[in-house]
Amino acid sequence: MKTKLNLGKTAWMTFAAVFAFCLALGVAISLAQPAAAAPSAQEATATPTAAPTAVPSYVGSSTCAGCHKDIHDTWMGTRHSQAFSSPVFQEDWTKQGSADACLECHTTGFDPATGKYSEEGVTCESCHGPMQVDHPKNPMPVTPDYTLCARCHKTTTDEWQASRHGQAGINCESCHNPHSQAPRADTVNDLCTNCHKDTGTSFTHGTHANSGLQCSDCHMATASHTTSTGGLFATGHTFSVGSDACINCHKDTVHTRDTILQLSGQTAGTAPSTSDLEKQVQDQEQKIQSLEAQSTVRLYTGLMQGAIVGLIVGGVAAWVVSRRIQFVEVEEDGEKDS
Repeated sequence: MKTKLNLGKTAWMTFAAVFAFCLALGVAISLAQPAAAAPSAQEATATPTAAPTAVPSYVGSSTCAGCHKDIHDTWMGTRHSQAFSSPVFQEDWTKQGSADACLECHTTGFDPATGKYSEEGVTCESCHGPMQVDHPKNPMPVTPDYTLCARCHKTTTDEWQASRHGQAGINCESCHNPHSQAPRADTVNDLCTNCHKDTGTSFTHGTHANSGLQCSDCHMATASHTTSTGGLFATGHTFSVGSDACINCHKDTVHTRDTILQLSGQTAGTAPSTSDLEKQVQDQEQKIQSLEAQSTVRLYTGLMQGAIVGLIVGGVAAWVVSRRIQFVEVEEDGEKDS
């Protein structure tokens, strides 16, 4: 009996010991995990922190002039460099209440959140972006098509897209030097005739060219910018010729025949005298009286002719009817006798 009790007691003790060991092992592992996951203060201090990545920043056009002096000097005389200081812009901007939205195109590096900007005018970094880190090793980026210009010149690029130039893919840079903003030729006519070589054979182009007009005088004729709002006025980049183009030069003669005749070397002729006018009136009255008399004669002649024809036709019709009546009466008499 004692042996059975000892065996049972041994089994429970063994179970208790194994259970206690496993419980202690689980607690030890759970306590060891946080210590292993968290580095010590010494280790954290010894680990080097990664340096922040350098980002491009605006440095100003004077910095660009250090290497690109010739381009900078050319740009200094353009409307881009004077986009903010121009009296025309300052007047329009004041009329618009000095709106911050205007500064997005008339300054460089404008921040809508703060209303601040890096530099006045459209500078190098307006088109090329802020100075790249380690430039010139890293080149300055630029968008090589009209979308770069469209950020500010939306009205112009919309006109251009509707034109044949836009449909043919002839971009802004094809005609304009982006740094000087001048045409890529000595004159506007030289620029246009690079592609349009046969325009001088037509009367319109020939006569206007002989008068010293440029292609743009007619094909880019526009109204004054003061008639529009906010400076977003038409610039004539549809290249179509409308009536406004003619009126710009011919506004004093476009509706005046005598002046046009004098300019063309012709004369309008002398005015007729009073006696000549009276004679013309008398001649016209005589013609009217003659026509009235002829009309009366034709009326009477028609009546006479109608009366004669009516007598003849009416007489024949009456004779035929009377003969028909007599024939019917004879037949009726014959039937009675029988």
